[in-house]
Amino acid sequence: MPLRSRTRKQSAATIKDVAELAGVSAMTVSRVLNDKDKVRPETRDRVLASIEALNYTPNLSARGLVKSRSFFIALFYNNPSQGYVSELLLGLLNRCRQAGYHLVIENCGPKESDWEGGIDAMLAASHFDGVILTPPVSDYSSVRAALAEAQLPYVCIAPEKEIGAAPFVETDDFVSAAGMTRHLIELGHQRIGFIKGPPEHGSSAKREAGFRAAMREANLPVSEECVVSGDYSYRSSLEASEALLALTQRPTAIFASNDDMAAAVIATAHRHALSVPDDLSVAGFDDTQIAATIWPHLTTVRQPIEAMAETAMDLLSEAWKADRAPEKAQGIVIPSELVIRDSVAGRKAE
Repeated sequence: MPLRSRTRKQSAATIKDVAELAGVSAMTVSRVLNDKDKVRPETRDRVLASIEALNYTPNLSARGLVKSRSFFIALFYNNPSQGYVSELLLGLLNRCRQAGYHLVIENCGPKESDWEGGIDAMLAASHFDGVILTPPVSDYSSVRAALAEAQLPYVCIAPEKEIGAAPFVETDDFVSAAGMTRHLIELGHQRIGFIKGPPEHGSSAKREAGFRAAMREANLPVSEECVVSGDYSYRSSLEASEALLALTQRPTAIFASNDDMAAAVIATAHRHALSVPDDLSVAGFDDTQIAATIWPHLTTVRQPIEAMAETAMDLLSEAWKADRAPEKAQGIVIPSELVIRDSVAGRKAE
């Protein structure tokens, strides 16, 4: 059955409209909206496609009265990379729309102390049905303790380590960073600069560890003057890349811990009249939108940010179905992949 979209002039779609378009009963649509298990996958897909085609929005107030829910999900995050945040929101908003939930976004302080005295009051006043924590907030023990005390389901995205019984989703930052470093080594680079992220983000330490492990594996020394700090922002990497390019023996390649910082490296190289990749190879991490818009296009690690966000929402949905705290953490690891573009080349012969 072909799917037809409503025009703006038409009245808002109802659950009966969705049922008619999908060729199912209104009860079946209700089951899909409320995440009931007894719906065949092909039927669920047809209902979701009809919801999308009709731009149907469930009546959250009515559903909340029946199920004692607010139908609001909170995202707690702190990340200076707009590209990362954009992809994160894309995945979460997509899943929330499908499930009939609203997303509340809380931009948190970068340090756990920023939460002191405020988290309990916020949770009491907000009536969230669940919370998704992103790094570094996913590693804040005080926040997790407050959520547990409030008996509020939550899911962690990319925590530094497995945390109690909370479900989590992540990619393997260590393995991915090691893979990118090996790629640079295979192209002949031996003196490689590395720009690490902020210490409060667990991914920062894992990516640096992966870089160092690959260098050690190749019996290549890591010059500590070639390892500099950033904070995942473009601005922080302008200073970091200046320090690397000012070295008497500058690196032939620089691996930045995220794409925003890699973009700043390329900008700094251009200011120094260095050609990328002929004079300097540059690699990043995340594969956010900036990777394909800067010139040259960035060789990077594609982190499945949108997929991790969608999976986090799925894990939260499973927690609601279980209606009890899990006894053991459910962790899902989604692999990253190397994306080879134009910012990296073989080392020039000296």
